Amino acid sequence: MLKINQIHHIAIICSDIEKSKKFYTEILGFKIQNEVFREARNSFKVDLSMNGSYLIELFSFPNPPKRTSKPEAVGLRHLAFEVDNIVESVSLLQSKQISVEPIRIDQFTNKKFTFFSDPDLLPIEIYEK
Repeated sequence: MLKINQIHHIAIICSDIEKSKKFYTEILGFKIQNEVFREARNSFKVDLSMNGSYLIELFSFPNPPKRTSKPEAVGLRHLAFEVDNIVESVSLLQSKQISVEPIRIDQFTNKKFTFFSDPDLLPIEIYEK
């Protein structure tokens, strides 16, 4: 059996790297650790961290195909982030003109959660601690 310690990072291909950088930093609060242009691939790579932990890589590629999101397709379903207060988090997102689904209660944990999307319609969940 493979011994995995933790998730190292999540890679996301963006249709508009500037729009996605703004969303992940200004809306979600990630910090840019490093940003490079990879000339051989005509691609930007942006490394993002949260609370000092490297978590997400944003990539740009010329003409990437659209992501099938709804109806749900095989593959990564969504990203989920823990928040302390979901009502405050939803209010902040809505103040930034981010459309958020109604808050739901997880039937197994009785915790509150909801979904919204990044600029490329990647589903993002916030789950109350």
